[in-house]
Amino acid sequence: MKPVLVFDIETVPDVAGIRLLNDLPKSLSDDEVAEFGFQQCRASRGSDFLPHHLHRIVTISCAFRDEQQFRVFSLSEPECDEATIIQRFFDGIERFCPQIVSWNGGGFDLPVLHYRGLMHGSIAPRYWDQGDGDYLDSREFKWNNYIGRYHARHLDLMDLLALYQARASAPLDEMAKLMGFPGKLGMDGSVVWDAFREGRVSEIRDYCETDVVNTYLVFLRFERMRGHLDAVEYGNELSLVRECLERTDGAHWREFLAAWSVA
Repeated sequence: MKPVLVFDIETVPDVAGIRLLNDLPKSLSDDEVAEFGFQQCRASRGSDFLPHHLHRIVTISCAFRDEQQFRVFSLSEPECDEATIIQRFFDGIERFCPQIVSWNGGGFDLPVLHYRGLMHGSIAPRYWDQGDGDYLDSREFKWNNYIGRYHARHLDLMDLLALYQARASAPLDEMAKLMGFPGKLGMDGSVVWDAFREGRVSEIRDYCETDVVNTYLVFLRFERMRGHLDAVEYGNELSLVRECLERTDGAHWREFLAAWSVA
């Protein structure tokens, strides 16, 4: 079994970056600097969604499946700073060379990781290998790597299911719920900045973890759809996820399982 790593990130405004690029005075609070950045975006783009390079990563959550196990974990503040979070994510790709799976990872998560990793001096040779690396199987990466939009080492489920048409994209929350999975529980990306300002970093991490499990469950349904899992194998994979979550501490998992049971 090829390892599979499903991932999702949560971000907040890069207050230090916004302050630096706009030469803002130190007397301005972080909230005021962030609002300045939002207003710039509203004026130039019509929304307050910041450019990718001005999103600071506070959590990367992962669902990992290999021959031995299924597990969910996070690389997150306050245990790690942003540089460590990013490097440890790329270290996992270096070690396991998994298929990575996301929902809109090509449109958001990976570009943010690229810019922020570049800023921090991250090292990620396996991830960037496009057939010219020093690995024994490097030639294979010319035709199937993490960077190519139509390659399989990174599977952006949203992008693929929409046939690479932005107007056909669907929200993960709605697709998960339509399939009988829990979907989002109590938080979404629009309130992460408020939660961060209030010191609720653990809630951001919990939200990100439930999002990544929703993505993994949708991925399993997709694997069934394209014939990579038969009915028995699909059922076994769902049971494996349930059993893992039942053994894992956390109110968010109890809520997730209850919502899944109702579905």
